[in-house]
Amino acid sequence: MTLYLPVLAEADIQFPPLEQALEAPDGLLAMGGDLSAQRLISAYSQGIFPWFSEGEPILWWSPSIRAIFAPNTLTLNRSLKKQLNKYPLQFSVNQCFKQVIQHCAAPRAKQAETWILSDIQQAYYRLHQLGHAHSLEVWQENNLAGGLYGVMVGGLFCGESMFNLAPNMAKFALIALQKHLQQYSSGWIDCQIPNPFLTQMGASTIARPNYIELLKQHTEQRISSNCWLTQMLTLDL
Repeated sequence: MTLYLPVLAEADIQFPPLEQALEAPDGLLAMGGDLSAQRLISAYSQGIFPWFSEGEPILWWSPSIRAIFAPNTLTLNRSLKKQLNKYPLQFSVNQCFKQVIQHCAAPRAKQAETWILSDIQQAYYRLHQLGHAHSLEVWQENNLAGGLYGVMVGGLFCGESMFNLAPNMAKFALIALQKHLQQYSSGWIDCQIPNPFLTQMGASTIARPNYIELLKQHTEQRISSNCWLTQMLTLDL
């Protein structure tokens, strides 16, 4: 099947209206352009994100259904509490962003390749340097055990990817992230596309128009810069 997509020019960071996104594959909106910080910031502020594989052009998406964590929805279940009591963990913010995104880029056990290509890693590291992209790390006995990274749009955290180097560390990272966010903002987390892991963790789904409304409510929200200072966290999980 031939797909006809708008091609973005590198000199123009405008995107087509979200209503033009395809139904199949769901949410595919445009291709081309670049991964400049200016374009990425514009994309996230409109509910759009890049997602493409090796050998493909840059593809831009705004799916019809989003996965989100509402405030106070991420909590420890009984088995996670037992694990935390047995193996105490430490948490940090922006301690090693590059390492986090590199671990997230490593192919999963059932994946032959990664979509977090070197160009993506460099682009999000630029966003990190500009104060828009952030990481949360999980440490076990002073060793990096898991984490996640994403982009902050006002008061809304747009999660990109997470990783485990030990069982359940991505779960702990998500829970710690929301606990930390709720000290400075409402604690909403966008996780882009629903999947069984997110559903198991308590994510709900929201239609694109409702997501855009949520995004608009948070875009102009300004939270304290203390939220993303490089720091170890003290969290009551």
